[in-house]
This record gives sequence, C-alpha cells and structure tokens, in this order.
Amino acid sequence: MDHWNVLLVSHVIAALFVLGIGPFQILRRRRDRIHRTMGYLWVAAMYYVCISSFWIVTAGHFTWLHGLSAFTIVTVTLGLVSAIRGNIPSHFGNMIGSYIGIAVAFVFAVAVPGRAIPQLLAEDPGTAAYVAGLVALSVVVVFVSLKRGVRTVGAGAVAVRRTGDRTLSHFLRV
Repeated sequence: MDHWNVLLVSHVIAALFVLGIGPFQILRRRRDRIHRTMGYLWVAAMYYVCISSFWIVTAGHFTWLHGLSAFTIVTVTLGLVSAIRGNIPSHFGNMIGSYIGIAVAFVFAVAVPGRAIPQLLAEDPGTAAYVAGLVALSVVVVFVSLKRGVRTVGAGAVAVRRTGDRTLSHFLRV
C-alpha cells in the first residue's frame, strides 16, 4: 500500500495500544501501582495518537476526527490533572470519555471504505491480524510484568516483590 508511512503505521499501532489498555484500566481495581503505570503509558500513547493525527490529512483537509483529537487532548489532560489532585470522579469521567472517543474514531477508521485500514484489511488481512496480535500481546506483557512487580533494589541486588501500594521499607526487613 503506497500511502502507508511511518507516521500512519505508528499512529495505528499507538491507537491499538490505547484501545487494548483501556479495558484493563476500566475494569480492574484502581489506585494501585499497576493502574498508575499503565495509566501513564495510556496517556502517553493517547497524546501521540491525538497529536500525530494532525499530520494525517486527506486531500490537505482536516476532518471531524481532528476536532475529536483536539477535544481528546483536553479531556486526557483534565483527567490526568484530576487524578494527580485526587479528584477521582472527574478523572474517571474524563478518561472514560476519552476512551469512548477513541473507540468511536476506531470504528470510523475501520468501517468507512476508502480509508487506509479497510484497504489494508481487504488487501492484506494477514498483516493486519499480525499487527493487531502483536499489539494485544504487548498490552498483556506490560500488564503481566507490572502484576509480577519484581524489582531489584540497591547495590546488593535484593529482589523485592511489591504488592498493592505498600512502601519499599515495608518489605526491607533489615
């Protein structure tokens, strides 16, 4: 496909990553290390998806999706600031809204003929499935890695397993 380039491919992969992390964030227990770490990854990927979209234009024109990107930058930022300030209801609303927005954009990107993803699905479904599988695998690997939570501490390389939000000193019984 001639019109695929590094920007478009990285945009699609980041968007799939955001779509994959979303359910983990929404459906599991909140306010723990895993939620925060995956949340920061989600926010970074979401910013990349939104900002990169401004360089992906059709015939030199912006679409309503670019308006959605601008709005999503605002809602993700408000959600992040709300979490930092401890305003969990605002954080929850902004992040859920942002996730719904990217899900709508994804449906539009996949369902409308003539766009890059439907053409890829028609011409090379194996590549599309491979990329989607790799992204799904990366989300699972990130989650499992964070879930295991094994860390190396200090010069003595003492392995410490963290559970919940306990402090490191709780585990270092010297």
